[in-house]
Amino acid sequence: MKIKRILILAAAGFLLTGTALFADETADTLALYSDAFDMIWLVLAAALVFFMQAGFAMVETGLTRAKNAGNIIMKNLMDFAVGAVAFFAVGWALMYGSTAGGFIGTDQFFIIGADSSVFRDWIFQVVFAATAATIVSGAMAERTKFTSYLLYSVVISAVIYPISGHWIWSGVGWLGNLGFHDFAGSTVVHSVGGWAALAGAIVLGPRMGKYVEVNGKKISKAIPGHNMPLAALGVFILWFGWYGFNCGSTLSGTDLGIASVAVTTTLAASTGAIAAMITSWIQFGKPDPSMSLNGALAGLVGITAGCGVVSPVGALIIGVVAGVLVILSVEFIDKVLKIDDPVGAVSVHGVCGVWGTLAVGLFAIPENGMAGTGLFYGGGFAQLGVQALGVVSVFAWVFITAMVLFLIIKKTVGLFCKR
Repeated sequence: MKIKRILILAAAGFLLTGTALFADETADTLALYSDAFDMIWLVLAAALVFFMQAGFAMVETGLTRAKNAGNIIMKNLMDFAVGAVAFFAVGWALMYGSTAGGFIGTDQFFIIGADSSVFRDWIFQVVFAATAATIVSGAMAERTKFTSYLLYSVVISAVIYPISGHWIWSGVGWLGNLGFHDFAGSTVVHSVGGWAALAGAIVLGPRMGKYVEVNGKKISKAIPGHNMPLAALGVFILWFGWYGFNCGSTLSGTDLGIASVAVTTTLAASTGAIAAMITSWIQFGKPDPSMSLNGALAGLVGITAGCGVVSPVGALIIGVVAGVLVILSVEFIDKVLKIDDPVGAVSVHGVCGVWGTLAVGLFAIPENGMAGTGLFYGGGFAQLGVQALGVVSVFAWVFITAMVLFLIIKKTVGLFCKR
């Protein structure tokens, strides 16, 4: 009887030990598969975002004159090429290195000592840096010296974009610690590019013949683009790439929120295009193709900050407002401020980036995983206030530093090129 009891206890111990070992092996296997999915997902998402470079090039080329096509293609190629090297050498460290007071990273230059997870994150982040850089090309199109543009591309990729990005996305930045939320970059990427574009367009000045005197009054003269189908192709490419931009920002291939992000992204882009079409129809007497295309982009920029924390209905509203706002902004910047922005980059990325960031403070639903909730869902003004603080802070940083940069370039190597 005693021997039988000992055998039973031994068998039970063996089974428990085997079960524990099996559970450990299963957990390790699941973790390995999860890491593999994340690796594949982020690299594929990075490829989609990289393809957006082609979209930007097509939009800018189509909305400008044919004689400048070669210059524009070269700018969109080389701002990524030089920007990637600058972000590798310096930008990554300033954005994701050990923090100095929540304001700037201090190590990981040349991503020294990186493992596979850092390489994964770097390739995903470098395409975002390139997006911020290439936005400026459109606002400064048709009259910028190529060498001067290359100098700008290095500085924004190495310094301007990474420092404000550190504030929000590093996990230890001062704005992120306050609860500022920007899921995929309405402010971190698009407003940074938009405000740098505004500074560049102001310092550079307008294209020759853009503003003419009529009866003692300076008026804006339209300089039509040469290829609307090419511009439309660019917008479709950008819309396609935006799924990598927004859905990829879940940062995990096993995140079940990927589908909802795709839905909100699609709806905001759609209502942005519809609202812009209707607004241009009312304002100009017929639907305007370029404004409608920019409306789709405006909706995409607008939803980028909140795509993971708003409902589909919220996305519809965000897109509508962005579609109307982009047209009003384009007209105001061109005809009132007399700032020449050939493709509407400041309006699409800067102004609608602000709207999308503030919209988080209005439309973020309670079950969003954030610390705060939007005003329209009973969250009060707290989240909206933090979002507004982030908008103002990033604008001040980017606009001032970009103005200084372009003024230095203008006084040294020159900025304007007659074309």
